[in-house]
Amino acid sequence: MARMLTAADVEAAGGKLILAAGDRLTPLARDRARELGIVVEAAGLSSGVSTPSASPTSTSAPVVKSPLAAPAPAPVPAARPATPVAPPAATGSRPLALPPSGALYRRNALGPSAQSSRAVDGRPKAGVVGAGHVGAMTALRLAESDLFSEVALVDVVPGLAAGLALDMWHGAGLYGFSTRLSGSDDLVALAGAEYIVITAGKPRQPGMSRTDLTVVNAEIMTSVCRGIRTHAPNSTLVIVSNPLEEMTHLAAQQTGFPEERVLGMAGVLDSARFCALVGLTGKARPQEVRAVALGSHGPEMVIPLSQAFVGDRPIESMFDAETLKALVERARESGGEVVKLLQKGSAYFSPAESAVTMVRAMVRDSGEVIAACVRSRGAYGAVDTRVGLPVRLHRRGLKEIVPLTLRPAEQQALQDAAARIAARIAELPAPC
Repeated sequence: MARMLTAADVEAAGGKLILAAGDRLTPLARDRARELGIVVEAAGLSSGVSTPSASPTSTSAPVVKSPLAAPAPAPVPAARPATPVAPPAATGSRPLALPPSGALYRRNALGPSAQSSRAVDGRPKAGVVGAGHVGAMTALRLAESDLFSEVALVDVVPGLAAGLALDMWHGAGLYGFSTRLSGSDDLVALAGAEYIVITAGKPRQPGMSRTDLTVVNAEIMTSVCRGIRTHAPNSTLVIVSNPLEEMTHLAAQQTGFPEERVLGMAGVLDSARFCALVGLTGKARPQEVRAVALGSHGPEMVIPLSQAFVGDRPIESMFDAETLKALVERARESGGEVVKLLQKGSAYFSPAESAVTMVRAMVRDSGEVIAACVRSRGAYGAVDTRVGLPVRLHRRGLKEIVPLTLRPAEQQALQDAAARIAARIAELPAPC
């Protein structure tokens, strides 16, 4: 009769545990065997057994597309051989590599071992810091893309990230992805991640000024980035935490990463909001609209209408000036509009998708033009600061700032936005 063996069975086994046909170890028992150095063997077998695992092979070439085009369909997974869970013993028979239990998971663990969740199939690992609504949705959408070997979700609240990740993984067969999901309250879980989305931070509360929010979230961002610098020194960061421009600058400062590897997410979201609002007029579908939101994620947002199109038609040929002005203003205030309607909480579906859009663009090296918060270094005549600009990304972050032919008034508005952002960054509290 097949048995499910626990840690107590392992501890009572002495130096060797013999498994009969059909016997399984719980993940906790497997870990306990490793800790005690107990050899696990199957009766009658003298070599380890491994089971195949599914992982995807991308068959689609990078495609240049609109910044707001629908995501490409997930590739069909193809089977690859798995590596053994345990290495061969020095002498005698090899320990048995057991398939993971489909139902039993140790508390705060989401797989047979930490080793087996690392990239073994050529896909990169991604991480998300912050398991609030935006972070959790970001982790799920990254997993759904099936571009990653693992997505590690981290949050300071014990059990929160692990519970959410396990819940998401339970739906893997329904969603159709093979990306592993893990959760932890320790930043060490980010080790090996090539892309990390940071959503951690406090939301703005009633009566809280922008300066108050900056002080609170600067402390959180500093702690997170020092951990990333230690555990994932080769990663590329996408910052979602607010105030966006200030937190992007602080992340670059605290990690010491090259500026190309620290990007702020705002332009993709604000561009998407504008396109969606145009869609509400009934004259176009959102995916037919092309526009870029530059400047800041806030009052200095700039949408150059000279660069806005519906299909191949300039948007100004389809709407009068007053209508366009109202659309731009509503896009600028869209975050606050959502907060007001919800009464508690803020937007998270579209912010998460916007962050994932940036990561996908890097992994696929798609060459699409999107808006992102980057260091300007004088581009568009702006002061050297962190500001939303049109860019192309590649696998290691920023590839280039894309030159667009703006009207004088549009360029001046962008320069004014950069100057105000630079002034706010200069007021950031000195790091401890």
